[in-house]
Amino acid sequence: MSSMDIGIDLGTANIIITMGRKIIINEPTVVAYNKKKQEVMAVGRDAYKMIGRTPEYIVAVRPLKDGVISDRDMTLLMLKEFIRKASRNLMIKPQIIICVPSAVTDVENRAVVDAALAAGARKVFLIKEPIAALIGAGVDIKKPTGTMVVDIGGGTADIAVISFNGIVKATSLKMAGTKFDSAVIKHFLQKEKILIGEKTAETAKKTVGNVFEPDSDKLMILKGRNVVKGLPQSLEISEVDMHEALIDSAMDVVNKIKSVFESTPPELAGDILETGIILTGGGAMLKGLDKLIAWHTGASCRLADNPIECVAHGVAKAFDFADELLDGFEKVSMYKYK
Repeated sequence: MSSMDIGIDLGTANIIITMGRKIIINEPTVVAYNKKKQEVMAVGRDAYKMIGRTPEYIVAVRPLKDGVISDRDMTLLMLKEFIRKASRNLMIKPQIIICVPSAVTDVENRAVVDAALAAGARKVFLIKEPIAALIGAGVDIKKPTGTMVVDIGGGTADIAVISFNGIVKATSLKMAGTKFDSAVIKHFLQKEKILIGEKTAETAKKTVGNVFEPDSDKLMILKGRNVVKGLPQSLEISEVDMHEALIDSAMDVVNKIKSVFESTPPELAGDILETGIILTGGGAMLKGLDKLIAWHTGASCRLADNPIECVAHGVAKAFDFADELLDGFEKVSMYKYK
């Protein structure tokens, strides 16, 4: 692996970039663009601070939605800035491996590759998210033993059964971190007539979000605008309130996991009962989600060490096998590791 190679976990909520085996950038996947001057004002953390706080001629947006590129131009501008940051001291264009969801289409793959090449990559490789997640979690995927990984990012939840270097069964669900936030916003708007912002919903999810056996004594103050009165309002909420807001979304993930089990060969399903389900991604850190999954599937479920950076570490390690990965935008379902 060259110290000049770059790995990118291009997520809906966050972009994590590695060089060598080190994470050098971990920032929100946001770009702020000045339409009057036609130039990028900020990307990442600085752009995230501008969401909901800019005049009309400045847009602060997330250019990816549900794990794929929704705004190609903004994605290209953002990638250029991040790659420039990452490779500012390099004399030649870097090789880049980018992580993509398991159910991504060829057209979506092409959009990712084209954006990376236009942003300054010399050569682009793609790796499927479940493979990268398991490599990053330290799982030896060479063994002919079934392992289930559930990677819940900002835009998608990737659920896959891996055995003998390949993906046996996989599906991608557009229910993840940002959808949990949207569920919180919708719940309090309907129930309390209070409209809250994205960042407030995310804070509430992290502070008192719980989808299994919530505690009514865990409290926080929620601040927003009463849509009936049109005035600011604060409200004390508990884990029980957040359970009501989040449980339907969490059960969507659980039901999708159950559907993957239904189509998994019985031998591999038996393996998973022994090895358990591994959770990765920032969305997997929702309190009680591991217990909820274990309760409904009968399989043990554990959160990987450092779940947010798990995929990024897997992408970095994948450079050791770059010669065996398919180049470009071809659909990759199996990698033969030595």
